[in-house]
Amino acid sequence: MRPHTVAFHTLGCKLNFSETSTLARKFTSAGYERVPFEDKADIYVINTCSVTDNADKKFTSLARQTHKRNPEAFLIAVGCYAQLQPHELAKVDGVDLVLGAKEKFDVVSYLHDISNKEKTQVHACAIEETDTYISSYAIGERTRAFLKVQDGCDYKCTYCTIPQARGLSRSDSLDNIIRQAKEIVDQDIKEIVLTGVNIGDYGKGEFGNKKHEHTFLELVQSLDQVEGIDRFRISSIEPNLLLEDLICFVASSKRFVPHFHIPLQSGNNEILGQMRRRYQRELYAERVAKIKSAMPDACIGVDVIVGFPGETEDHFLDTYHFLVDLPVSYLHVFSYSERPNTPAAAMGNHVPKNIRTKRSKMLRGLSAKKRHAFYESQLHKTKTILFESENKEGYIHGFTENYVKVRMPWNPDFQNQTLAAKLTHIDASGMVRFDLTKALV
Repeated sequence: MRPHTVAFHTLGCKLNFSETSTLARKFTSAGYERVPFEDKADIYVINTCSVTDNADKKFTSLARQTHKRNPEAFLIAVGCYAQLQPHELAKVDGVDLVLGAKEKFDVVSYLHDISNKEKTQVHACAIEETDTYISSYAIGERTRAFLKVQDGCDYKCTYCTIPQARGLSRSDSLDNIIRQAKEIVDQDIKEIVLTGVNIGDYGKGEFGNKKHEHTFLELVQSLDQVEGIDRFRISSIEPNLLLEDLICFVASSKRFVPHFHIPLQSGNNEILGQMRRRYQRELYAERVAKIKSAMPDACIGVDVIVGFPGETEDHFLDTYHFLVDLPVSYLHVFSYSERPNTPAAAMGNHVPKNIRTKRSKMLRGLSAKKRHAFYESQLHKTKTILFESENKEGYIHGFTENYVKVRMPWNPDFQNQTLAAKLTHIDASGMVRFDLTKALV
């Protein structure tokens, strides 16, 4: 008898990818055969996101696709949307099992009889009961791994559902993270990206304690000693938790790269207050200045939300001009999306969606200019490129330590290899090319 086949799809963040990979390993350990999501499978698992309503809609579209691919398949929904709106998900045609934040890691134990599809099963406890920490890491390709170090969030940003979906801030033990990093090294991975909901809060909830057992800086210092890994990258860190000691350590680190992704959300202090963010724009500008002083070639990415309730044209222009003047490298722009059961959704003065779209377009245009200017600033410098393993339309792509994206005609010999090369020019695609006279290192 052939084993049941299972396919996975992940919506949302790097943290979701790390957890999907952990779920997949649980299935394969239990004897299931993993197949690509595009294939016909006996079981489909979709790890959901609920940051925006587009993520919600994407799940419904994917459920429809899987049902069309195999009407008899057993469809499982896990993740943030499954925790927040489990009964809404259960109403989607084709969904057979919905598992909340605590239950998802026991998914295999719920599959006693996948032929029994009479009624959708829903298992999602109250988020207050989600108080344990489950370790995870993802290996999507040989080049890079996502390593989860922290989960949950104690912040109360008025637009955000993540605390409702993932619970309180809690952390993996330092020893366990080091052990997992070494496991990843053994699989010939060159780069590890640290991920979580609020990784700067690392150490809170370690061993189930509310206080911090370790700090994020101590974690970074310990990982920097792990032999066999070329790079560690910090995925995203709140500006109020990006302390000067951490910046200085990364600047002198053997393995942590000069790349920071720092959520801003708004460049206007009044809107930041309405969002209940834990900083003002002056602190943000100070952090950026310290990074650039310590690491002039550092890449700095920014998250920005446009169209938050009450955001006037003046508020938006304040954000726009603040970003124009900041030496940052690119923007991730999000149009504000009303999320159920958040304080922001109940606020008045909602910005019309056409205005949100217009503001988003302006900031995306600014992002393109910022990225191009950053790439130009790196030309004629020698950087270390780590190549990926995928043939994308006849090209192989890679990233420098400071997150400049490069490409060259496909050559399988470069897969998962590092190359020290001088960056020479920006091609028509907007990516950087380089001098191939340098040797592999």
